Amino acid sequence: MTEFGEYLRRRRAELQPADVGLPDTTFRRVQGLRREEVAQLAGVSTDYYTRLEQGRDLSPSDAVVDALARALELDDAGRAHLRHLAHPSRPARRHARAVQRVRPTVQSMLDAWTTQPAFVLGRRGDVLATNALARALLADFDAMAYRDRNLTKWILLNPAARELYLDWAQIAAEMVAILRLDAGAHPDDPRTTELVGELTLNSAEFSRWWAQHKAQHKVLDRTWGHKRFRHPIVGHVEIDYEALHMPGDPDQTLFVYRPPDGDTASAEALALLASWNALTPATSAADQPVQRQE
Repeated sequence: MTEFGEYLRRRRAELQPADVGLPDTTFRRVQGLRREEVAQLAGVSTDYYTRLEQGRDLSPSDAVVDALARALELDDAGRAHLRHLAHPSRPARRHARAVQRVRPTVQSMLDAWTTQPAFVLGRRGDVLATNALARALLADFDAMAYRDRNLTKWILLNPAARELYLDWAQIAAEMVAILRLDAGAHPDDPRTTELVGELTLNSAEFSRWWAQHKAQHKVLDRTWGHKRFRHPIVGHVEIDYEALHMPGDPDQTLFVYRPPDGDTASAEALALLASWNALTPATSAADQPVQRQE
């Protein structure tokens, strides 16, 4: 069975008839939906769907893949992962990718946001650009060696990240799921392979989560969310974030942080951090001694 077929089978087993609007009036010998039910929902024959799941048909059209994603109630990340499994990138494309860079106007925009942390991530979580407040809140990625400017690597391997994120285990596991999605989209990318190897050697948590996510086909995309920090300078900070895919720049995502509505304590903490950072622009959170305060 191919990874594509295994993903179909696993997702089919996770769904119940009521989840997709089907009656459940008969005894079931298998967990989840039957193959014929998925085929019916996707508008394909049961025989054709069976061939896909068993790996006997390896060339489903984009229309069929999208229909299967709808039938299996996949979210955006799941849909993208299914497409990647159905049509993996070919090695011939390896040399077509240049080093990712942000446009100068994007960096200027980030720098103009003095009250909101903001940064741009590229493939595999590479940090492509940051503003001053993002560097003060997280770490000065600009000062790091090129190979170390990666948010996933920093969160998994840097002790400062474990202290900074109050929900470190959740955040780190999510970053692994995000990297799984990226690896599926670019299976021939040598930098991704290198990063996975480095994290596997140096992080027991990564090795466990990577194996679990691979077995479960767990992937994640960033759209919006909430994070909690224990910052060494200003203490407890909470933020809401929005993740915006950059138009015209494939695989680049802009992240903008702001305090939650009504959270005056976090707003004041970010304002204080901005003032502190203006006085000490060369210093980042990762350079500071950790104060254990909630």
